[in-house]
Amino acid sequence: MTATTVPTDPGTSRWEEQRTFDELGRPLRDVTFCVVDLETTGGSAAGGSMITEVGAVKVRGGVVLGEFQTLVNPHAEIPAFIAVLTGITNSMVSEAPSIESVLPAFLEFAEGCVLVAHNAPFDVGFLRHFAGLQGRPWPGFEVLDTAVLARRVITRDDAPNCKLSSLARVFNATTTPNHRALSDARATVDVLHGLMERLGGLGVHTLEELQTFSSRVSTAQRRKRHLAEGLPHSPGVYLFRDEQERVLYIGTSRDLRSRVRSYFTASETRSRMGEMIGIATTVQGIVCATPLEAEVRELRLIAEHKPRYNRRSRFPEKVTFLKLTREVWPRLSLVRRVADDDADYVGPFSSRRTAEKCLAALHDTFPIRQCSDRLGRRAGRSPCVLAEMGRCLAPCDGSTDETTYGAVVRRLRDSLVRRPDDVVEAINERMARLAADERFEEAGTHRDRLSAFIRATARTQRLTALTRCPEVVAARREDDGRWAVHVIRHGRLGAAGVIPAGGDAHAFVAGLRESAESVRPGPGPVPAATAEETERVLRWLESPGVRLVEVDGEWTCPVLGSTRHLALHDAAASSRLSLVPFDERRNVAPVHRPAR
Repeated sequence: MTATTVPTDPGTSRWEEQRTFDELGRPLRDVTFCVVDLETTGGSAAGGSMITEVGAVKVRGGVVLGEFQTLVNPHAEIPAFIAVLTGITNSMVSEAPSIESVLPAFLEFAEGCVLVAHNAPFDVGFLRHFAGLQGRPWPGFEVLDTAVLARRVITRDDAPNCKLSSLARVFNATTTPNHRALSDARATVDVLHGLMERLGGLGVHTLEELQTFSSRVSTAQRRKRHLAEGLPHSPGVYLFRDEQERVLYIGTSRDLRSRVRSYFTASETRSRMGEMIGIATTVQGIVCATPLEAEVRELRLIAEHKPRYNRRSRFPEKVTFLKLTREVWPRLSLVRRVADDDADYVGPFSSRRTAEKCLAALHDTFPIRQCSDRLGRRAGRSPCVLAEMGRCLAPCDGSTDETTYGAVVRRLRDSLVRRPDDVVEAINERMARLAADERFEEAGTHRDRLSAFIRATARTQRLTALTRCPEVVAARREDDGRWAVHVIRHGRLGAAGVIPAGGDAHAFVAGLRESAESVRPGPGPVPAATAEETERVLRWLESPGVRLVEVDGEWTCPVLGSTRHLALHDAAASSRLSLVPFDERRNVAPVHRPAR
């Protein structure tokens, strides 16, 4: 094998230095590229195809630094059509080195470079495959695919396709591709430089911008990259504002500067975001101690400002709760607010329609009254149609007494807060009967009601378990080795911090608790925060590696609660089957009409 290197001034080799300037991006002129091409006996390394030739060119700033070329003995016959295509014959490779000696030499040649190939998954895939066979760890190469980049840049007017031979003609390559590794690598270098030159006029000057370029991002959008200057590489929240200081969009990231910069490159191709970038004049960053704090701040700021380019979380107040009232003859109702009236609440529901499905599932199971009138202890009215159908105990006309009615209400309340089996069993039996009668649409309606009920009660039970705890303090070791600590009070994030390296953990936690937001308890599943905030906190608490430092109160969920039904429900829903309790292994009837 042969490898040649062009001497260069050591002072110009700034690859490792440039890696630290993420906020600026790595200028293309300072990046060392290793453009590689392979010739093989077939199209699949996993299928047994072998490498017959490796060619590579190392280039930086338009200057060729070195070349690498060698034939490779595949220790197998080269198919005749491959020999005709490449000109590489069995006799040519019989004395060539094997891939076991070629691969380490190539990896040494390409060390510290960005790998470039035309149809990179093919070439890099072969190299990685043989590195794995040899037990060699694959270096963390960044990879640039000129075929992918060309598809984003070249139009049909430029070339009929993005094959290497077509692109070589477009960019007047000095080497004509001929299915030999080094010649094709040299042609790819010219194509790479041609693409970079064309994109330079569009404001693409760094490797990061080249890797993420898309024609869907306008030049005007790229020119606003300066808005990201001054933002730190820290977790936090960013706010795009217009010239009147109105908030247009709010987002969160573990790295504020990198994320905001991505809005001015091809990483952001949503048309709405392009429109927003065109209006934005400033970007405000709010640094947060931890990613969880950033997520929570984002939710609160979106609810406060209601930015028009945020689609989610803008109206947390527009929710619905299902309420089991506390009165002589309790009933179920849908309400917009939770009152301090000792009633039981399920929710919140973001959609009233979903709340109505949950309500229907309960009314299908428990024959409590559905009228909204206030009823006294003494009967004095005529029964409604539901009573005549046997779907209401009819306390209005004295058909039931408080003891009988109260027993049904207690079963209903138990289904809401502890064990949903009564509802699950009743609706499953109804679905089975309907399916047996081929009334599949009606069975599907009941399935959807049951789904709404299971999800709502499972969510409420999880939320209530946390929100009834006056305080939970938890910590987790982050990727940088430091401990992130959060103080949660009644489901609301009260404080967040990161223990300094070498700091006193006990003193830090004590100080964080003292400075945490005071949170008053209240009624309902989410008394102190939005459901979305409490769920974000729960997700973090349930993530791997979290350690509980302090729990004030009991953080428990019912063992036989709705959560145990969720997995079975999801499996049933995906196959459009009826939902049954997890502990009952009965046959499940499909609720869709079978194919005839």
